[in-house]
Amino acid sequence: MNKKIEIQELGEKDFKETWEYQERLFKEILDIKIKNRREEAGLETPNYFLFVEHPHVYTLGKSGDISNLLLSEEELKQKEATFYKINRGGDITYHGPGQIVGYPILDLDNFFTDIHKYLRFLEEMVILTLAEYDIQATRSDGETGVWLDVGTPFARKICAMGVRASRWVTMHGFAFNVNANLGYFDNIIPCGIKGKAVTSLNVELGQEKVDIEEIKEKLLRHFKTLFEAEFITQKTEV
Repeated sequence: MNKKIEIQELGEKDFKETWEYQERLFKEILDIKIKNRREEAGLETPNYFLFVEHPHVYTLGKSGDISNLLLSEEELKQKEATFYKINRGGDITYHGPGQIVGYPILDLDNFFTDIHKYLRFLEEMVILTLAEYDIQATRSDGETGVWLDVGTPFARKICAMGVRASRWVTMHGFAFNVNANLGYFDNIIPCGIKGKAVTSLNVELGQEKVDIEEIKEKLLRHFKTLFEAEFITQKTEV
């Protein structure tokens, strides 16, 4: 089993371009697994963890409802936002500046073959990170992601998640609102869940801006512990 994960910092990058890059890495891992099965080649499969920040974009999961997008095509243009229907689970969400988007592209055969556990570990990584800021976050039954004040009229989501997996290889991931412009969430029914709000870490801390690099370091530290992983060379260009 290869528990080494290559961390890649993509900076600010277009969603479609990043999605296509994810697909290439995803296919690379799948091709190795298929070759191993056919030829008993015994080749190690790589693992990747991409960090990126997208320009304003709305994405709809494969089982999502397009009516949860509350903007016309013309209104999207006015807001300088794009829209894509994509191949992850979940409904509609927003990505934009001030948000940490993480795409772990892992061969879970290197760690554990349990998608439920995988999602819970991603949630736990964010929950543990928020705890370092004295914010008590938790899960909401039947609603993937990380929430605050669950079970109260003030329940609000701070991190959305949606993944795709094939032959235990994962792609897509999580979107953690750190310094996000929450006004963009008013244009959708986030994750298809009515009557619940969305928040951002800077709002919860009463700060204009939170250090995103500091948050990434904390996320990776908890991820490394949870997955018993080893991180290798970081790339800054793709």
